[in-house]
Amino acid sequence: MIVGFIGLGTMGANAARNVRRAGFDIVVYDIRPQAVAAQLEPGVTAGASPADVLTRADVTVTMVFGPKEVEQVVRGPDGFLSAGCAGKYWIDMTTSSPKLMRALAAEFGARGGHAVDAPVTGSVDAAIRGDMPMFVGGEDADIEHVRPVIEAMGQLRKVGRYGNGYVAKLVNNQLWKIHAAAIGEAMVTARLAGLDPLTWWNVMKGGAADSFVMSHDVPSIFAGHYDPSFPIALCLKDLLLIKELMDETGTRNELTAATHARFREAGERYGPGAGEMTVCKLIEDDAGIDLRVAGDWVKPWEVQHPLATAKTEG
Repeated sequence: MIVGFIGLGTMGANAARNVRRAGFDIVVYDIRPQAVAAQLEPGVTAGASPADVLTRADVTVTMVFGPKEVEQVVRGPDGFLSAGCAGKYWIDMTTSSPKLMRALAAEFGARGGHAVDAPVTGSVDAAIRGDMPMFVGGEDADIEHVRPVIEAMGQLRKVGRYGNGYVAKLVNNQLWKIHAAAIGEAMVTARLAGLDPLTWWNVMKGGAADSFVMSHDVPSIFAGHYDPSFPIALCLKDLLLIKELMDETGTRNELTAATHARFREAGERYGPGAGEMTVCKLIEDDAGIDLRVAGDWVKPWEVQHPLATAKTEG
């Protein structure tokens, strides 16, 4: 099985490396030539376009910025639909619009292709290690066919029909962003009331307030970098998609709307490239305090794959 990989950003580049580590020959494409060049090694070749990658691969993975980009990959002049789709498998890992993606998958399927959606959660360290949880939707036979590729990148979590993966990813990120926005208020309140930040963090974990944000993301506040591997621009893109989904379903969204406003404020103050946890820096700066904690806080993007670590130690 030859695997195509389109989209070599922070998450995609590491996911592609794990597909190669699993023994698959891969064909890679990105609009940035330097991103493609960074992947080239024995067993990895460069594709000329999305259509070229689809033609040369048995299974093609896409992981691009958002709906506009994935639509270009599929419907663009050199997109999938300009190539032969029959018998081809497509795994999309983009955080995107369920409505749009179901339409694109239907067009791909009408030409004989098989689509599976598998958006991921976690951070860049999970992408590096190859243990990203992946929300996987599609026909059971299609999922089983591509299971080896998915499991080379992360943990397969079935969510039902195609498109449900995008829904799961959006509501996952909805809760993630709400907690990220709220945690800054809790941290600053505790600090101003006399509770040491490190003590606060240690006693919160394992209790009712615990979460991925608590255990994984708070150290980026202590370290002062606020995790730029997932920038505010991506947070705002996700929050807009979440708003669209909630508008479609008619769901009340006061908490999500307040979170969206807080992230917009963070983007305006610190810039779209600032780390996601600068949504907490807003509260910290406005209170005139510093939540830095001395320690060896490992940056998520500096984590190594277990095989790379074993090779270094050996």
